[in-house]
Amino acid sequence: MQTETQLYIDGRWNPAMAGGTIDIIDPATEEPVTRAAQADADDVKAAIDAAQKAFESWKRVAAWERSKVLRKTARLVAERADAIARQLTLETGKPLAQAKGELASTVELIDWVADETRRIYGLTIPGRTPDSRFMTVKEPVGVVAAFTAWNFPVLLQARKVAPALGAGCTVVTRPAEEGTGAVVELIKCFIDAGVPAGVINLLTGTPGVIADTCMESDIVRKVTFTGSIPVGQMLMRKAADTVKRMSMELGGHAPVIIHHDVDPVKAALAAAAGKTRNNGQVCVSPTRFYVHKSHEKAFTENFVGAMTRMKIGHGLDADTDIGPLVNKKRLDFIEQMVEDTRAEGATVACGGKRPADKNKGFFYEPTVFTDVRDDMRIMNDEPFGPLAPIVTFEDFDDVMTRANSLSYGLAGYVFTNDQKLAHRTMEGLRTGIVGVNSYAAATAEMPFGGVNHSGFGRENGPNVLEDYMDTKFANFAMG
Repeated sequence: MQTETQLYIDGRWNPAMAGGTIDIIDPATEEPVTRAAQADADDVKAAIDAAQKAFESWKRVAAWERSKVLRKTARLVAERADAIARQLTLETGKPLAQAKGELASTVELIDWVADETRRIYGLTIPGRTPDSRFMTVKEPVGVVAAFTAWNFPVLLQARKVAPALGAGCTVVTRPAEEGTGAVVELIKCFIDAGVPAGVINLLTGTPGVIADTCMESDIVRKVTFTGSIPVGQMLMRKAADTVKRMSMELGGHAPVIIHHDVDPVKAALAAAAGKTRNNGQVCVSPTRFYVHKSHEKAFTENFVGAMTRMKIGHGLDADTDIGPLVNKKRLDFIEQMVEDTRAEGATVACGGKRPADKNKGFFYEPTVFTDVRDDMRIMNDEPFGPLAPIVTFEDFDDVMTRANSLSYGLAGYVFTNDQKLAHRTMEGLRTGIVGVNSYAAATAEMPFGGVNHSGFGRENGPNVLEDYMDTKFANFAMG
């Protein structure tokens, strides 16, 4: 049965004013599963106006009261997690276990933000004279526009909506088309927890007019975006006209450095699990495998073996390890990248095609390449899919230069049993996140974000509210 979703503006669920809709399909069956309202410019303007009106009252709500609302939201998400996860699997294709994992992370994140909402601190600074005092206070920036990607649609929404509300801001948010129904259920949790009308406004549909109208509005004072580098660059250019505050998470091309002193079999098994999470459609996914020359054969054989054992199927099937890619556009991109990598001279060690037993859906086999050169497209363009190129190294300085050669700077990984070598590699990687003997790159308490073309600003962590607040300085001359 197809789910129908509407826009949420100023405390009411309604169809789009112009009546437009879009269909979201199950990428495993290519059948529609959700029909979502398509917002137009009038809907966007109404949402912005509602957010501005609600801001005047929401910013005055005590931080401890805002924290209580967020804490209740987290409880509601936990209670409804199974149903939301199922919808998430139908709309994005990820295995149900991974969808449930995304919901668990969402609960943790909102609960973490609820904690930090009670810890909004200013400073008292000694004045220059005996009868003066300096003071700083934190104030919410105002109306926030949030745009999120499709690979973790529920978690990414929570990463933006929860801290904005915690800081005292109001939100106009637009999720990616894929995952719309699951995001609607998340927003209902905020509403049922007591978020007042106008504080959250949900716009669904294709991005063009939604983003343009938000960027043109001087009411919107902050934009937070997770997505591709070209779209992020476009939003930054548009933000200049109204001098909006921005935070950007723009993807990556994460290097993995496998040093000489690790067990290559264990490293290979960990790499296969890390690479195939959400079918490689993860901004912090390991994507460039630099393997010490002494481990080339053992690592490659075990990596290929683990990848070929992965069960490909519908995300609702209990034994599925890898679901489909999210849409036809992504499948076409992966097929073209594989074709280009073959043409450039790389060897396909496994995969490299659609599964023979799948005549519907956007499925693609996990694919490992050997005989790869650093100048190949796959080593320079983010694959964002189940593709894994292997290259070798022998010299530390050489591998660090190669790992840092791209404009990306989100995540990197290092595997070694030598603590000195681990620190040296971690400090040398020009990324915002480093996993040392681990592919865990995002938790509620961990600052998440990149450097260089991978963006700026940090989500999660102890400063989770910082990007949603301004610092006001006051100089008190006391008579």
